Amino acid sequence: MLDQPTQTTAPTAAAAPARRPIGAVNWMGLATLYKKEVYRFMRIAPQTLLAPIISNLLYMTVFVLAFAALRPDPSAFMAFLAPGLVMLGILNNASSNSSSSIMTGKLMGSIGDVLMPPLSAAELAVGFIGGAATRGILVAIVTAIALSFFTPLIPQHLWAVLYFSVSAALMMAMVGCLSGIWAEKFDQLAVVNQFIILPLSFLSCTFYRVTALPEVFQTLILGNPLFYLIDGFRYGFTGEADSNLLVGVVFIGVLNVVLFITVWQVLKRGWRIKS
Repeated sequence: MLDQPTQTTAPTAAAAPARRPIGAVNWMGLATLYKKEVYRFMRIAPQTLLAPIISNLLYMTVFVLAFAALRPDPSAFMAFLAPGLVMLGILNNASSNSSSSIMTGKLMGSIGDVLMPPLSAAELAVGFIGGAATRGILVAIVTAIALSFFTPLIPQHLWAVLYFSVSAALMMAMVGCLSGIWAEKFDQLAVVNQFIILPLSFLSCTFYRVTALPEVFQTLILGNPLFYLIDGFRYGFTGEADSNLLVGVVFIGVLNVVLFITVWQVLKRGWRIKS
């Protein structure tokens, strides 16, 4: 009798290796997205880190040469100006990192590579925001080191330095996310930077005290969140503030929560990135 061929059965689902459970948070995916965002700006560090330092050093040099000699205490003027320039570096670089990252991904079609992995909208938001905030903080650190050759930057109130610097990096990273999602071309990003972010930055007492403004503008500036960021950050170094610190802490905290919820909802709905 001929031997009958043995039949082989396909491996059952139970025999197949089980997938790694992701859990409540996809930590691996979140870490990968964060590393991608950090690697993106570190790969071109001369442009993303060195250029802001040179700009702030030029600001400091010009202002010192133009105005310090006219002040009764030039060292006090430099001590006042330096924290504002450090904060200016945080604001500009955190917003530009997240906005350009999302905008580039949309135009090149690579945004789908970020949306395809099993990452929730909240994880996407944290990844983009975390990478942009990291750039802002790094720029602040290297700028502070460079400006320390003009004036010593020694924190007097460390909590204020940490709270307002991290809050500023997170806030502008979220603003950058929203502008990058909204914009359909780089010209629209330039409109946001030139007509919203830049005016609010320069009209937030970066280079002067609020008392130098007319009374009506002193009232209007209280609605500018960047004023509280710069004033609170400067308080951390000089010990002097032109605003109510408690109001600034609460205002900035509430605004950051609102911005994060907005970014999360926009990413969840896929507005202008999935269509």
